[in-house]
Amino acid sequence: MASIELVTVLRMDHVGIVVDDLAAATAFFLELGLQPHGEASVEGEWVDRLLALDGVRADIAMLATPDGHGRVELARFRAPRARDGAPDATANAPGLRHLTFAVDDIDGTVARLRAHGAELLGPIENYRGIYRLCYLRGPEGIIVELAEPLD
Repeated sequence: MASIELVTVLRMDHVGIVVDDLAAATAFFLELGLQPHGEASVEGEWVDRLLALDGVRADIAMLATPDGHGRVELARFRAPRARDGAPDATANAPGLRHLTFAVDDIDGTVARLRAHGAELLGPIENYRGIYRLCYLRGPEGIIVELAEPLD
């Protein structure tokens, strides 16, 4: 019997989020504490083939967590126009629903993000004395969970 070679994932590189207002979404994630990791505009046959779309023209902002291990790619498509999403989808709707970030001061972080239009979905909760947790809805309906360790 032949040996099967297993291929493993090296790491999760980034999460991509499509937005209409790239500046507002970028400002929100910078306020959260992510750091700029580059911007680009993409278009041409290679990206059309990659995304299986015609006439792609997009602007991208890449942001990284302070430890450098996590990244968020924000993309604004100038073309082609997409069907509208559901920016008010609930946390239990099928699909990618939220990103979670560990923070050192959940109250301060919530206050700063509120200045960028974020709204708490529910109250800040204590999970078994391990974390203080909350869910916020930010720009474009993006749901972010904040987790403050209670060490």
